[in-house]
Amino acid sequence: MFGCFGIFIFDFLGIQSKIMEKIKIYDTTLRDGMQTEGITFSLEDKLLIAKRLDGLGVDYIEGGYAASNPKEMQFFKDAAGLGLKNSRLAAFGSTHRADTKPADDISINSIITCKTPVATLVGKAWDMQVETVLGCSLDRNLQICADSVKYLKSKGLEVIFDAEHFFDGFRDNPEYAAKVLEAVCGAGADVLVLCDTNGGTLPEEIFNITKTIFKKFGKIEIGIHTHNDSDCAVANSLAAVQAGARHIQGTINGLGERCGNANLCSVIPNLAIKMGFDVLVPDKLKQLTEVSRYIFEIANLSPVINMPYVGESAFAHKAGLHVDALRKNRRTYEHIDPAVVGNERRFLISELSGKSNILAELEKSKIAGDKKLAGRILDEVQRLENEGYQFEAANASFELLVRKVMGTYKPFFELIKYNTSVVKHASGEMFTEATVKLKVAGNVEHQVGEGDGPVDALDAAIQKSLGKFYPSISDIHLIDYKVRVVNAGAGTAARVRVNIQFRDKDSFWGTVGCSENIIEASWQALIDGVEYKLQKDIR
Repeated sequence: MFGCFGIFIFDFLGIQSKIMEKIKIYDTTLRDGMQTEGITFSLEDKLLIAKRLDGLGVDYIEGGYAASNPKEMQFFKDAAGLGLKNSRLAAFGSTHRADTKPADDISINSIITCKTPVATLVGKAWDMQVETVLGCSLDRNLQICADSVKYLKSKGLEVIFDAEHFFDGFRDNPEYAAKVLEAVCGAGADVLVLCDTNGGTLPEEIFNITKTIFKKFGKIEIGIHTHNDSDCAVANSLAAVQAGARHIQGTINGLGERCGNANLCSVIPNLAIKMGFDVLVPDKLKQLTEVSRYIFEIANLSPVINMPYVGESAFAHKAGLHVDALRKNRRTYEHIDPAVVGNERRFLISELSGKSNILAELEKSKIAGDKKLAGRILDEVQRLENEGYQFEAANASFELLVRKVMGTYKPFFELIKYNTSVVKHASGEMFTEATVKLKVAGNVEHQVGEGDGPVDALDAAIQKSLGKFYPSISDIHLIDYKVRVVNAGAGTAARVRVNIQFRDKDSFWGTVGCSENIIEASWQALIDGVEYKLQKDIR
């Protein structure tokens, strides 16, 4: 059929310029995204996310399924006070039940109670679903869909109709699937959204079916809602746009039930940068990476580092040949300028790096360097990585290493000794304490710290020892701590590598430590984190 979607887009579809034609972005992170396994957004979480999505400039924010629980309804009450400037809030619900009228239906009335300007209504478009799930006749379903839309329109709402399982339904019974759209179109629906609910349809079929519907219902806005069960949600969304859809539904980071929904962090830049559509309020695209990471943080999920456009590794370069080429022309190994989506270029340092990686990193850090210096640094990196260190996620430790090789490193304090103790009582109660003795500005500081574990206690003792000399260290926060065994064959005597991620008010940095003793490896990473912060503050 086709080797990849890029070929499909350009050869099969024959793209024509669509410069500045508007595509409406409908975000359903607060409903579909919350159906991700392991995710539960609190009311406060949802309000914070809504505010951030409005700042990004999406056209619609689907707030949730109001009839499902009191928290969802409370969200809509509180969201009314957010003062949204760019986005229209949508309440989600289903068509009325077969044994009721719209005016008596809980779901329909919950939408109205939300007092949003937009109602998103899901209805069955697959004859098998109608007969098996709803248990009513096909004709009755057409009436249910039409009456539900008509009732919401009578309340002055913009009505978006999500035709559930549309592509499966069209494949099995195209005449009936089209009749569902005809029914809601006649009742006044503003947008007809074609849903690939099972996520099993491929781009070519999405294009062909959407094109058929667009030709038949071209006077009304056509939308697309895809799931990622075949890893084609983004490609399917773009295929639907090529076929005439001008309304795209998806979630930030592709969150959603099972394998997730179309990832707006890929959909939006593809539409804006690659296809020339108007998709966001001007100059908002550069917020995309920040919004992606913000949603991951709120959801308590680790970011997907290799996610296109917004991932930490999206513009990270490791191969020496690649870095050498990039230093000559950024277009050699980057398809866009990372700053356009708020991301940044990174040069990874490892034993596989060449001198080009070192030189590029020196230039980025505004540290003067030459090939001889780069060679010395590379030799040291390779020596340390042979011992188990790794600098790809430890930019702070690498910068300190560079200063040491250059002879410009000046420590802010000296270690005299440290000690940690962990006591567990028969009752199960645990107590952890660390003592740290440092020499700081000619003074000996001997402090005790308590914590939930040895690393936390050491951090507390370091803060006490240095705080009165360097008050800014109170801004340091440990945000991630990882341990990996380097040589597993050595059993309990194996070396371990500790990576710690830090942040302060305006930046993030990572460090590394390595030792047969996990406390010593942690100490190395902790001290590098503090040293880097103090070095950073005096630049």
